[in-house]
Amino acid sequence: MRSPPAKGAASQLAHAPLAERLRPRVLGEVIGQQHLLGEGMALRLAFESGQPHSCILWGPPGVGKTTIARLMADAFDAQFITISAVLGGVKDIREAVERAESARTGLEAQRTIVFVDEVHRFNKSQQDAFLPHVESGLFTFIGATTENPSFEVNSALLSRAAVYVLQPLAEGDLRQIIERAQGIDAVPPMADAAAGRLIAYADGDARRLLNTLETLAVAAASEQLATVTDDWLLRVLGERMRRYDKGGEQFYDTISALHKSVRGSDPDAALYWFVRMLDGGADPRYMARRFIRMASEDIGLADPRALRMALDAAEVYERLGTPEGELALAECVVYLAVAPKSNAVYKAYNEARAYVKKDGTRPVPMHLRNAPTRLMKALDHGKGYRYAHDEADGFAAGERYLPDGMPDPGFYRPVERGMEIRIADKLRELKKRNDQNS
Repeated sequence: MRSPPAKGAASQLAHAPLAERLRPRVLGEVIGQQHLLGEGMALRLAFESGQPHSCILWGPPGVGKTTIARLMADAFDAQFITISAVLGGVKDIREAVERAESARTGLEAQRTIVFVDEVHRFNKSQQDAFLPHVESGLFTFIGATTENPSFEVNSALLSRAAVYVLQPLAEGDLRQIIERAQGIDAVPPMADAAAGRLIAYADGDARRLLNTLETLAVAAASEQLATVTDDWLLRVLGERMRRYDKGGEQFYDTISALHKSVRGSDPDAALYWFVRMLDGGADPRYMARRFIRMASEDIGLADPRALRMALDAAEVYERLGTPEGELALAECVVYLAVAPKSNAVYKAYNEARAYVKKDGTRPVPMHLRNAPTRLMKALDHGKGYRYAHDEADGFAAGERYLPDGMPDPGFYRPVERGMEIRIADKLRELKKRNDQNS
């Protein structure tokens, strides 16, 4: 692990950005990601093994991808080479290969870790350039990406690297970062309301939080402010922080307005509230998840394509990101708003859950039981079952599939809108045939 900085280095560190001053120097200082770095967890075991391995660190901005890669180099006493896929190219990869070869054949042989930030921005040929060197063990490859590596990283490279999924920092993690900044007198004391607003604004992103804290520290020093209050915070950081209150009442009021606009079939209102949420800093991935829920809850089988549309929009956003991917989400919310509405499946599911919860455990009728063995067949499991595909129109009229003695609950009641009009007609016809053959 890295030793404490020398006196000169400490002096330089004092003038470094806050993010650099608070960057963890040992694994135990890392905040968050305990599902990977806690005792007995995957990345912690990798550190303790003494054997580095190639990996992809996938997660949103500001969650510690670069920090973990640097700590890995320290843990293995390895040369650390950074390549930015935004600015770099094959030339940088060649230079990294030359440096790795020099380190391996030098007087004191040293491992090399090549860290590629935003690896998803490299094209296929650039990513392929790493393969022979990863395969030969010349260096350990660590890629960092905010995009789904299944889509953005070549399968050949992906097969040679473990994928670790990093999560946004939790509220407690972000609060701990504020406390550390206060511990080195980088920011003044802070009222709980101000700290809570900062944490909500950071939205799981430590870098955003640290940059904002640094801005506050400068402003507070210029005004000789003893304590950061919520009112002062709003005045200094402006309208964007005032509007954005993730987890607060305004956030949930706005998502409620969006959901009700979709349910009420008003595409203009739905678009308005959607854009309001984006403008306020809401995560588009959160919006995509809400659209999937709306498609299931409020549209259902009245238009089964709505669910596919919501899933497709979520996937498009994962591939394109902001701002291009937001157009697919806008297309989705308009479609959801104009689609025919039905909560029949939603209601049926809730009624079925309530029924099962209060009802006893009814045995499966003998004719519906599985009979994979001779003994089970001898016990009449599956006896008398009518195979629907062998019946007229693929329907075994009069066959019963509920437990014996259980009345027909009628959970699912399709509405007379959209596709469910046809579904209702179909169910009425099947019921008529069942009644005739019961």
